[in-house]
Amino acid sequence: MTAPTTEEPTSDFDEVPGSDRGIGIFLAFTSSVALAASLILTNDKIELLKAEITGENLNLGCDLSAWVSCSQVVTSDQASAFGFPNSLIGIVAFSVLLTLGVVLATGISLPRWMWLSMEAGAVLGIAGVTWLQYESIYQVGYLCPWCMVVWSMMIPIFVVLT
Repeated sequence: MTAPTTEEPTSDFDEVPGSDRGIGIFLAFTSSVALAASLILTNDKIELLKAEITGENLNLGCDLSAWVSCSQVVTSDQASAFGFPNSLIGIVAFSVLLTLGVVLATGISLPRWMWLSMEAGAVLGIAGVTWLQYESIYQVGYLCPWCMVVWSMMIPIFVVLT
């Protein structure tokens, strides 16, 4: 009688059956790009507030034309929908997603409740991004390049998680 054998990966980089490494790598990449854009937006908001306090007129490096202006978008009411800069939500959410992406990329399986939580976050994120896109285009009348980076990362994140 022989003892039952279990198949184990031959190296740390072999694909573990049922793992979501590809999704993890994708989430790590997209969330890190969106996190960087959120950090830049937060820094820009802080610099604009400092300039306002000192009475200076600050033009951000992303104020490119009559239609593309970070400072016009960042200072709008829509950019602080909950009373604080929306980019702070992005910093928290994309940091969590980056962490979970790295965990998935290592081959660790996440419990179902975590997947459902990520999906719920993606639904809230895409709803927020869609609202911000509408507001930016039709109400504020300006586009922010860093906001568009966040939008362009959030859409495929939502699609992949859904």
